[in-house]
Amino acid sequence: MAFVYILQDKISQKYYTGSCLEISKRIDRHKNHTGGRTTKVGDWQLIYYRQCETIDEARKLEKLVKSYKGGNAFKKIIHGELAEWSKAPHC
Repeated sequence: MAFVYILQDKISQKYYTGSCLEISKRIDRHKNHTGGRTTKVGDWQLIYYRQCETIDEARKLEKLVKSYKGGNAFKKIIHGELAEWSKAPHC
């Protein structure tokens, strides 16, 4: 299984979107600031995730979510208002 996830920094309120195979380990790396350049600082909290069958599907979905960033579709995802995202747990 693979995952697409969205984190939010409690301090700056910025978002980070990523994909991975092991979500718990990946989130721990972000929280411990070993997750890469983007998340070296901040108090990152998981606000959304979606399970996918393969990492390729997860990366495609991650790219789609990133294309929404700052737009109405992205806001609907993070607020659970986009019906096809909240109803379907898998890609």
